[in-house]
Amino acid sequence: MLLTIGDFARATGLSAKSLRRYDELGLLPPARVDPYSGYRYYAEEQVDRARLVGWLRRIGMPLAEVGRVCARYETDAAGAARAIRAYWAGVESETAARRDLAASLVDRMRGTTMPTTSCALDAAVLLDRGSVRPSQQDAAHAGPRLLAVADGYGPEGARAAGAAVAALGSVPDALRPGDVLNALEDGLRGANDAVAGLRESGTTLTAVLLVGTRLALAHVGDSRAYLLRDGALVRLTRDHTVVQALVDAGELDPAEAPNRPDRALLLKALDGGDVPPEPELGVREVRPGDRLMLCTDGLSAVVPAEELRIALASGGTPEAVAHALAALARGLGGPDNVACVVADVVPGRQGAGLGGHDAS
Repeated sequence: MLLTIGDFARATGLSAKSLRRYDELGLLPPARVDPYSGYRYYAEEQVDRARLVGWLRRIGMPLAEVGRVCARYETDAAGAARAIRAYWAGVESETAARRDLAASLVDRMRGTTMPTTSCALDAAVLLDRGSVRPSQQDAAHAGPRLLAVADGYGPEGARAAGAAVAALGSVPDALRPGDVLNALEDGLRGANDAVAGLRESGTTLTAVLLVGTRLALAHVGDSRAYLLRDGALVRLTRDHTVVQALVDAGELDPAEAPNRPDRALLLKALDGGDVPPEPELGVREVRPGDRLMLCTDGLSAVVPAEELRIALASGGTPEAVAHALAALARGLGGPDNVACVVADVVPGRQGAGLGGHDAS
């Protein structure tokens, strides 16, 4: 039995306008189109697919992804369910990032004066080639307000990482708290432009910028940022990798992730493309006594999190701790380059510049 488009719309909860649009896209073609009147007719067995399309659109899934999920559902319902979980995990991650942006915007609307208190960063940077890699393709920067690490890949990975970190030098010295995220995001766009033209190469980039007592973060890829406070270590970034997406979707135990052969397969990186990847952005308050650590995956993917915490909480200077962390990675085989920045949050003065030490 065939249903008119009106009857089918009532049965599925979709509007006739939406059904015509889905037909044009090949997402939900009618069972029959009258060659004379152009009227669309649908089969009763299409109701379930139409309802699925409607539900997926209600959760905000793009039409192209809806088509892939529906096609998969016909032969692999469990696989379609996994795809929906993966999509929603990404939505929640983006929502968290937007929540931070909203908080920053609220602060900006409340006033434009600089905070009355200020912190600075006492930082040290260390690069270690490791025991296996023939060359160093990581880069890093450590200054009183700006920290960054980058992990280059491809035949010109070293140039890509170095160019990305250097591009952050365009971030202005004087910023209002509400402007800090915009400035850091602009810096990442500049970093993406700096990588353009490097053959089959790109880089991750993780950077933090301190203004007053507020720490802004911008992140693309699988390098990481951590905060140690009162002996507890908190990871501030989420890896933009296939493996992390599988963990978020509930398809992979987090304990198994470090041992996956595809753990370094990136979903986002700076590769000089016309459309820069959307970075993960965040803001949090810091206070004197906090310790920050930024690193590439040559450290975080090799040394267990508890050993990282113990080293960072040891009480050593940032330079001593950075050397200890690199030694831990080498002691576990040193399979990759390491870039590591360790920084203590200390009382500071307003207007401290971004200058610091670069390594590449």
